[in-house]
Amino acid sequence: MGDKKLNVLIIDDSALVRGVLKKIFDKEPDIEVMGAVVDPIYAIKKIKEKKPDVITLDLQMPRMDGLTFLKKLMRAHPLPVVVVSAKAKKSSEVTLKALELGAFDFVTKPEVGVEEGINDLASQIVHKVRSAAKANITELSKRTRKEQMGEKASKEIPETTILTSTDKIICLGASTGGTVAIRNILQPLPANLPGILVVVHMPSGFTASFAQSLDSICSMKVKEAEHRDQIVSGTCYVAPGNYHLVVKKSGSSYYIELNQDPPMRSHRPSIDKTFYSLAENVAPNSMGVVLTGMVDDGARGLKEMYDQGCHTVAQDEKTSVVFGMPKQAIKLGGVRKVLPLDKIAGSIMNYVKEN
Repeated sequence: MGDKKLNVLIIDDSALVRGVLKKIFDKEPDIEVMGAVVDPIYAIKKIKEKKPDVITLDLQMPRMDGLTFLKKLMRAHPLPVVVVSAKAKKSSEVTLKALELGAFDFVTKPEVGVEEGINDLASQIVHKVRSAAKANITELSKRTRKEQMGEKASKEIPETTILTSTDKIICLGASTGGTVAIRNILQPLPANLPGILVVVHMPSGFTASFAQSLDSICSMKVKEAEHRDQIVSGTCYVAPGNYHLVVKKSGSSYYIELNQDPPMRSHRPSIDKTFYSLAENVAPNSMGVVLTGMVDDGARGLKEMYDQGCHTVAQDEKTSVVFGMPKQAIKLGGVRKVLPLDKIAGSIMNYVKEN
């Protein structure tokens, strides 16, 4: 970005939080706080005066709640938004909704010991704000425009479909921007597919809400994965936050093992770890998909799957909110197909038909 500073606008109704965030950003030579305002009404004035590069947004505020503001903002002045929101149970659903509406990423702030808690998260907040400044804003702003696709798919699946153990496994790995990408892929899929695994970088407490929200819009049954779950057709398993998910084989069926081994390159769940287990125990009857994300998690594991004869796909740059993860996977040479987001569901269907 050369010498140009990154302009941040802070929106939070707590003076304490505004103060702490401002102090955190003031320590960074490349970041300038252009304003710290109490609610979205004041923010709109600031945005019109001088467009910030990134906004940090609390979701629970007086006068106009964060979600309403986000919806309006992404329609009128699309900008990268990092949600900084409290860690209530309800908050996980609201935060997921914010991501659907175009927020770039989120940081969960503690409900008690706020000042100390936010200071502990300082490097994470700064990192996410810097990354947000480089986000694919076209892709983020599209989200708000996409009206919710139809009503919930029918769940009436013949029992036989559900209980058959799967002979193939499809795994989607994602990080920043991934919740919406995964939703777009799973929603149009029919119920009678092989078992699907989803590994997304999310704190614990969010993955259960995420699985529930997917279950309400998908034909497949979607659940948060549990230790020793048998992987069956017609079901999608979301790796719980803070647990690695590995696939083991027993006789002719596959099951899930959850563990809290040390994070792999600072991630737990690690997409690589799941991909490695598929390469070892399921190949070549498996498909791996690397989606939008900031880091390089999944690239090495996908290459391993590719080397073992699995089908591998990476999301393209144009539709990725952040092209980091797919780019690394492509660079390592482990990707058979690079596809835009809206073609990945079809690619899963073709893989199932042809194999």
